[in-house]
Amino acid sequence: MSDERSLPLEPSRAKGYAVQELEEDHHWWFASRTAALLGILDRFLEPGERPVLDVGCGAGNMFHHLRRYGPVVGVDPNPRPLAVARQRGYDVQQGSAEAIPWGDHSFGLVALLDTVEHCADDMAALRECARVCKPGGWLIVTTPAFMWLWSHNDVLNAHYRRYTARELGDKLRSAGFRVRYMTYNNFFVFPLAAALILLRKGTAQKPQLASPHFDEDAYQVEMEPVPPFLNSILTGVGQLEAALLRRVSLPIGTSLIALAQKG
Repeated sequence: MSDERSLPLEPSRAKGYAVQELEEDHHWWFASRTAALLGILDRFLEPGERPVLDVGCGAGNMFHHLRRYGPVVGVDPNPRPLAVARQRGYDVQQGSAEAIPWGDHSFGLVALLDTVEHCADDMAALRECARVCKPGGWLIVTTPAFMWLWSHNDVLNAHYRRYTARELGDKLRSAGFRVRYMTYNNFFVFPLAAALILLRKGTAQKPQLASPHFDEDAYQVEMEPVPPFLNSILTGVGQLEAALLRRVSLPIGTSLIALAQKG
């Protein structure tokens, strides 16, 4: 996958902050996750100037969204996506979630977005997030759900595990956070997604997608292509679910979203 397909497009305006759209923003999975987690954050946090850290930031795909809460910096262990992030003008450093290269109490919001499942020692990563988080600061986590949904996509992403809400909640509390909100995500697409995963397991189908863990030319895992009409439908479903998540938690889904606060 070339770098050019993910470079910023023309900037637009939304809710008073500059947004540089990326190609990833238009894929239904990324768009749905972004709408859901920003809706949840907006329930608890006002836009502001609190320092924000994106742990496992990759190429900085979430920087322009997280910027509504304050100036954003990022850390990632892989130099390839960091080169793209720097080309986009983002402030990033190379380092791991288990050893974050910033001092104690540095950030008012820490984002751990589809990252903790990549960590061999997930508790070390969560404790590091607690260390760099200010007292009263926030941690937003997204992660894949349910080990029985393990698929080739987890292999492509070099995951160690998937979580249940109880497992993730227990680990957040052990790391020093108070869980303020927890929900499953991708509730409406769950039956179809689960059926597709199980079908592919039964037939040994493996989507041929680029991954930086296996391809020297890839800087991030390629999203599975979706026909435009289906992408539009799934994006609309994701927007509907994001609106619902502003009011209630959902009991099942392919992913988890947790918002926790440091005591």
